[in-house]
This record gives sequence, C-alpha cells and structure tokens, in this order.
Amino acid sequence: MNRWVIYQRERFPLAAHAPLVAAFSASAVCFSSLLRGHAVAPSPPALVVAFTTSLLFFLQLRIADEFKDCEDDARFRPYRPVPRGLVTLPELAAIGVAAAVVQLGLALWLHAPLLWLLVPSWLYLALMTQEFFARRWLKAHPIVYLESHMLILPLIDLYATACDWLVAGQRTAHVGLLWFLLVSYLNGIVIEIGRKTRVAADEEHGVETYSALWGKHGAVRAWLLAVLLTAAAAWETASQIGLAVPTILMLGGLVVACVAVARRFLRNASRGGGKAIEVMAGVWTLLMYLGLGAAPMALTVWQGAR
Repeated sequence: MNRWVIYQRERFPLAAHAPLVAAFSASAVCFSSLLRGHAVAPSPPALVVAFTTSLLFFLQLRIADEFKDCEDDARFRPYRPVPRGLVTLPELAAIGVAAAVVQLGLALWLHAPLLWLLVPSWLYLALMTQEFFARRWLKAHPIVYLESHMLILPLIDLYATACDWLVAGQRTAHVGLLWFLLVSYLNGIVIEIGRKTRVAADEEHGVETYSALWGKHGAVRAWLLAVLLTAAAAWETASQIGLAVPTILMLGGLVVACVAVARRFLRNASRGGGKAIEVMAGVWTLLMYLGLGAAPMALTVWQGAR
C-alpha cells in the first residue's frame, strides 16, 4: 500500500484534487437544480454519485496520461513513478478498469439511464488515451491538442448535472446548461496553461510547456486571455439563474487577483516561481464553481428556511 500512497501523493494528490472536484460536481448538480427552478438542496445520493464519478474520471485521466507519456517519461522524466518502477502500467490499467466498474455501479444505483451519458465519456477518454490515433499531428499542433483534450471536461460536467435533471425525469438538459459546460471547458484551459507555465529555471529538457512554446510572456498572455473568456462565460452562466450582478463583482475580484499573480510571476525568475500561476488557476476554478452553483444553492436554501 505504501507505494500507492507515494503514487497518489506524487501524481494524484487527493488533498488538492478532492476539494476542486467536490466544488466542480456539487456546483454542477446545484446549478442544474436552480436552472430548472427547483431551489431545494440536492439529494445526498446525487451529490455522492456526481462527486465520486467525477473524481474517478480525473483519476482515469491521470492514468491515461501515464500511458500517453510513458515513452517521454522514460526518456526525459525517469524520476516519475512508472519509469522508476514504483508502479506499472498494467497495474494502473487495472485501477482504471476498477474505477469504471465503480462508476457503472453508481450509475445503476442512482438512475440507470445515466449510462447514456457515462458511456460517451468513457469512449472519449479511450480516444484521448490513443491520442485520437493522430499523435504526431497533435504534437505538432499544440493548440488543437489542448482544445481537443479539454472537451472531456464538459462531458464529465454534463454527467454530473444529469445526476440532477435526468434523475428528476427530464429527458433533455436545459439549454442554459450550455453556458455552464462552456465554463468547464474554459476552466480546463486555465488550469492546463497554468500548470504548464514555468520560469526558465524550472524548464526541463524534453518536457513540453506553454512557457517553452510561447515564451514566458506569451504563456502569461494566453493564460490571462483564458481567464477573461472564462469570466465572460461565467457571467452569462450566472445570468441564467438571476445572479449576474453579484457574480460580476466576484469575477472582477478574481480577475484582479489573477493579473496581480501574473505580474508577480513575470518579475520572478527564481526556481519554483511558476507555482504561483498553477496555484492561482486552482483557486480561480474552485471559487468560480462555488460561486456559480453551491453558494447560490446554499443561500437559497437558507433564505427559504428563515
């Protein structure tokens, strides 16, 4: 068990992932409920299934990365768990399959028709693992690579929202959910660029980062552009449930914080300086989701109880 604890700490730290996934999944369920005018706290089973299934999806994404990057890791990152022999790819594959079995069981337990949304997510994940059978072409087109891989996030988010609307008996999702799914997609880009933007001292030979691809300033500009686009989508999302004004205030504060972190990063050339962008991307995403779903639902339930 100790080696799996080490693997978790290095490659899938639950202390960092679980709160973010909890905000992601709970807000998806809450937003869907608010959107259809059902201002009542979601059922615990819906929240549990949305959270557990989403967390396992992100674990499967990490496992998929281990397979996709195995050759590059062996060559350029021998310190990672797989190339140094801590865990093996067959073992990781078994965990990925076990996670799918749990996801399947949870879907059948909560509402069997959820399988209609679970299966497409699995299929897209499988295509991602195979790099859509166009690995070299995608590697040569990093923007397309980024955009294509982020599409898994709206699929996961759609499943999480379905733990509300599909279980409630609706055959189709509310059109307003499209904005929430767009926020998920853009947030994925914010996180992805944020975690691959580094100072020169932290760049590694053979490791592809956006700061190496576009330069330090170019990567920061791309990150801030993604932040602004996400903010615009989040404002429109909030307007779907009548919270445009308070949300614009929250978004304004978060954008200012992102700009401040970006400016500090550009002035910092010391090792580890890029961590600030990655941390801010996580904080941005966490507060974004809480502000769009969980917090409005909690406020609505509290006001109804008074």
